[in-house]
Amino acid sequence: MSGLPRELRDLIESGPFAHLSTINADGSPQVSVVWIGLDGDDLVSGHMQWYAKLRNIERDPRVVLSFVAPRVPGAFLNPYAVLHARAAIEPGDDAWNLLDRLTKVYMSPDTDLNGESGHLVGLSIEGDSVAFFGFFERRQEFIH
Repeated sequence: MSGLPRELRDLIESGPFAHLSTINADGSPQVSVVWIGLDGDDLVSGHMQWYAKLRNIERDPRVVLSFVAPRVPGAFLNPYAVLHARAAIEPGDDAWNLLDRLTKVYMSPDTDLNGESGHLVGLSIEGDSVAFFGFFERRQEFIH
């Protein structure tokens, strides 16, 4: 991947919830709200249970993520980005470190997971293209 656009990196680093869309076995869409972070130029997310989103990604890695910029009072529509990507499931102990790091972004810098139990899975997401709306003008970039 040639690298994420600066606007997308800045948006992700601001800690927005992301809407992760996957494809159910019957072809219908499935959407989940997830925590998302950066690991170099990769987008990453951690999951404690083997929910539909992970089963869907295991079968078909194509995903779409949307990110909304922090709320601006009085704005008709806040800037947002839509990323078309492929996701890979990465089981392992590193997912605890990822979830702990994301907990500090999404909950509080003082929050620790303290070894919560669960079926922990990391998700690595490699972008194909991203479309920006309301950042400057609408535009689309192909990432690789």
